[in-house]
Amino acid sequence: MADNLPSEFDVVVIGTGLPESIIAAACARSGQRVLHVDSKNYYGGNWASFSFSGLLSWIKENQQKTDISDECEDWRKLILENEEVISLSKKDKTIQHVEDFCFGDQDSAEDVEEAGALPKLPVFGASGAEGVAQESEKESPPVESALPEVESQEPAKATGTEPASATEGNDTETTSENESSHSTALGESALELGKTEAAPSEISAPEPKKITYSQIVREGRRFNIDLVSKLLYSRGLLIDLLIKSNVSRYAEFKNATRILAFREGKVEQVPCSRADVFNSRQLSMVEKRMLMKFLTFCLDYEQHPDEYQEYENSTFAQFLRTRKLTPSLQHFILHSIAMVSETDCSALEGLQATKKFLQCLGRYGNTPFLFPLYGQGEIPQCFCRMCAVFGGIYCLRHSVQCLVVDKESGRCKAVVDHFGQRISANYFIVEDSYLSESICTNVCYRQISRAVLITDQSVLNTDSEQQVSILTVPPVDLGKPAVCVIELCSSTMTCMKDTYLVHLTCPSTKTAREDLEPVVQKLFNLNTEKETENEEQEKPRVLWAVYFNMRDSSGVDKNSYGGLPSNVYVCSGPDSALGNDCAVKQAETIFQEMFPTEEFCPAPPNPEDIIYDEDEIAPEESGFSNAPDTKPEPSAEESSSGDSSAVKKEDNEE
Repeated sequence: MADNLPSEFDVVVIGTGLPESIIAAACARSGQRVLHVDSKNYYGGNWASFSFSGLLSWIKENQQKTDISDECEDWRKLILENEEVISLSKKDKTIQHVEDFCFGDQDSAEDVEEAGALPKLPVFGASGAEGVAQESEKESPPVESALPEVESQEPAKATGTEPASATEGNDTETTSENESSHSTALGESALELGKTEAAPSEISAPEPKKITYSQIVREGRRFNIDLVSKLLYSRGLLIDLLIKSNVSRYAEFKNATRILAFREGKVEQVPCSRADVFNSRQLSMVEKRMLMKFLTFCLDYEQHPDEYQEYENSTFAQFLRTRKLTPSLQHFILHSIAMVSETDCSALEGLQATKKFLQCLGRYGNTPFLFPLYGQGEIPQCFCRMCAVFGGIYCLRHSVQCLVVDKESGRCKAVVDHFGQRISANYFIVEDSYLSESICTNVCYRQISRAVLITDQSVLNTDSEQQVSILTVPPVDLGKPAVCVIELCSSTMTCMKDTYLVHLTCPSTKTAREDLEPVVQKLFNLNTEKETENEEQEKPRVLWAVYFNMRDSSGVDKNSYGGLPSNVYVCSGPDSALGNDCAVKQAETIFQEMFPTEEFCPAPPNPEDIIYDEDEIAPEESGFSNAPDTKPEPSAEESSSGDSSAVKKEDNEE
């Protein structure tokens, strides 16, 4: 158990967010002895994904903000005379202003159990089993914190929040819906694409099916709700790292299928590829030529410095006005392609953002973005699996009391955990939220406003229900941040059938609800009454919503943290950007500072290429290759239409 850990490691990592998990994987891959701990009972920290009942538990925990008492009172006896301690925080203060609302029919949900949860005493003669999907569930100990009746049977982690290789072989819950999907998987050195069996797609009814709160609770394990909403640029740093390190084999991905724009009170689809531009009915022939000419210029703008250098001190919006583009084209480029601020982004930054968008087009689909099936919380787990495969030790619900610092050298020597065990190491990685207020006195944090909605239909209905959409809603007042909206369908394995999961994100100016509710009201119907205006009836109806503010600790200089030893490195939480480049850059920078001669996350060797000594017995290939790869396939393959593709996965059924 965790109270019998080895007393010495090379690297101790505190927190299981994305940067920490990448560093842990890189260290283990380079032969370091790694201990990776987290005080929470789930992986990912603020990068995690939850089932619906897991999210309700998380909401309750953050609304109550209970103090954590010391389990070991006499740990200070372990500190020597020539040592001092840096106490770590026992309370997570990164989440604030959590507010949740139910707009659906709140029929009696007290006795409704989540499908697949540990059964309560049987109720004879009840018809509550109707509509409950038969799923293969994983075995997990019950959660320690008390939950409301609805979610009282929540397992120790939300669906898809625990790396399989770090735990016992756990069968993650899968779905068996016949839905259209456009999923891709990152292969060993590139993304592998394969075709799935086509099945007749369900014909959308004129009116969306009525979803009740009880149904959401009952099907709660079909939800994988991200705390932080991001997409992966197909040529971004994270995709490159997943391919290079071969961590990609632990995950599955789906293309974002469309880019949307909000203009003049309406949601429109943005043509971004060459085919989209010429097939678009929104643009005139002249506008199509204008757009193609400008996008071609952006791809090699460095070769034509004379065309933009005089606008270096201008904003990108001002630069666009000089390019003979119509107002609608300027709007599309600024908010849906470059996705930059109208007032704060320079012309050069806008050109760089546009070029990045265009370079990512066509690699895996007709948009630049991929989304990980089962949620963003899968990505930290993938790197945790790699770390575990190379000998990393993982402990959840394992808090650290303090860092032990040698007074003479000023270096950190060890940590003391909540069992009172002293663990020595050479390097220490700490996630920002674990640092106490005394260390962070001079740190100026930003905040991110987040909202998560469960809706009954898409913001832009088309022939296909299975769309992954990204929409940027420009601010009403200049100087305010734009709101990024990501809408996920059920084939992403993040929500139940006949619902959509909508994420809204922007840098905070007020509380999350004050920042985001005006955008929610523009796009969705919040009225629970049956009689609503026709305009409201056309909008998707919000069934359930949560708002919260999350700390953005990215970009904080290490010198801002007071009194940290030189061998203690701080990782930030999620930032407000759409991609994951900040986390990858931070992880690589820290790793290179610790081990400048080591390669960062090289690919693991193939079992066939390993040369064993004569006195060693080669392990079975199947055991080696399948040990980390316990992420299951969907129990019934997602059906597909057109150019859809399904993931090729190794079969690892029990």
